[in-house]
Amino acid sequence: MTPPLRIGIWALVHGNRAALQDPLEPYDASWRRNRALVLEAESLGYDCVLVAQHTMNPHKVELGQLEAWTATAALAAETRRIELIAAIKPMLYHPVVLAKMALQIEEISGGRFAINLVNAWNRKEIEDAGLVFREHDERYAYGAEWLAVVDRLMRGEAVQHQGRYFQVKDYILRPASPGRPRPRIYVGGESAPARDLVAAQADVWFINGQPLEDVRALIADVRARPRRGEPVRFGLSAFVIARETEAEAQAEYRRLLDLARQDTEIKAYVKANTDPAVAMRKTQAKFESVGTNGGTSGGTVGSYDQVAARIAQFHAAGIDTLLTQFQPFEPEMRRFAAQVMPRLAALRVG
Repeated sequence: MTPPLRIGIWALVHGNRAALQDPLEPYDASWRRNRALVLEAESLGYDCVLVAQHTMNPHKVELGQLEAWTATAALAAETRRIELIAAIKPMLYHPVVLAKMALQIEEISGGRFAINLVNAWNRKEIEDAGLVFREHDERYAYGAEWLAVVDRLMRGEAVQHQGRYFQVKDYILRPASPGRPRPRIYVGGESAPARDLVAAQADVWFINGQPLEDVRALIADVRARPRRGEPVRFGLSAFVIARETEAEAQAEYRRLLDLARQDTEIKAYVKANTDPAVAMRKTQAKFESVGTNGGTSGGTVGSYDQVAARIAQFHAAGIDTLLTQFQPFEPEMRRFAAQVMPRLAALRVG
């Protein structure tokens, strides 16, 4: 049985999610905006927030970029209920350092913290820092060993580890997680090595937005893989455009699509710095959509009733965490809370 549906948002760590040149949403990736956004999301009833990690802006280095872990620590002290999910690229942090940071935020938040492991697609971000950008499958081997060390450290275990990438001797971290074994672990990525990693070590698998039948197939594939412990749970990214009528929603979709087409230089820059082996890029290339991480590809454009019905279908397929994107973000986030959330409740989703 699928757990109740949780609705989350993407923090605006690098500004707009659909198009950078939108007169209705001037570019702003500041701490001040993100703080206000997350506090309002919590008050509106959203359950979680994903704070993606980039050290430099992935679209244009001159643009502002929120730092994920310092911001999440601050949000942990400011919020009271919402789950805080900070993304992490293993190549940027030693597992001992990262596990200590994670446990500190876990303590600050009172047990509401989670990590989202992503094995990186932006070659420039890694190589320009003088670090080794490993090839796709090796990144997952590195990430699996990294996560194994982090997992044990977050559990408060005394860790002895002699591996291919890391050697850790008699390390123990305190304080450990209050009230649960460790912070929750989310994993992103859809390649075969990513799915192996999910089945072996993740609590929740984040899937990029895509059609319902494709999501069902991905869930079935991971459920069929060897697994110890509790079953994997599933999350989905979705850019939502909901209006009173389908025609109004489609008009807004076309507005954003036209604006997104103006970002040609930015898209070329992103493509040039992206590892072509990354499954997310291959998935996105199949569909015309707006938004990141699959955007509207899952069919979340339509009337309030249509959008609620589509989300209910994803929930029935096994998705229990929906990470929403909007543009302009704040008013559309409020619209979703006011119009779609009650319809989901009426459908007994959640």
